[in-house]
Amino acid sequence: MTGYDGEHEGAEWVDEAAGPVVRPYALTGGRTGAAGERLDLAAQVVATRARTNLAGLQPEHLRILELCQRPWSIAELAVYVDVPLAVAKVLVGDLVERGDVTVRPPVQPAHAPDRHLLQAVLDGIRAL
Repeated sequence: MTGYDGEHEGAEWVDEAAGPVVRPYALTGGRTGAAGERLDLAAQVVATRARTNLAGLQPEHLRILELCQRPWSIAELAVYVDVPLAVAKVLVGDLVERGDVTVRPPVQPAHAPDRHLLQAVLDGIRAL
């Protein structure tokens, strides 16, 4: 059962299966986009250094910093932090502004494979 338990002071919205329900806009302070640069979902995010000043960070920010000791895409972070993609972009944007993480654009192939080569591979697979 999901709902507000108005009988108890300090009660909160809860979903018995999922725990406390927090709306995405509450995590981002109502912001819908990252400030500054446009973040690609495939961009790689990596922590810049060990931070000692964690004041003002939400648990989701801290989880992102913990994960980003190695590169992760924004899409992967959204999954592991359990937030919508738009929220992950805003949270990563916050960390970029603070200098806690660096965002690297996704790696682009130097050039697309030749269409004739791809057709030959497809023909070979069909021949099997």
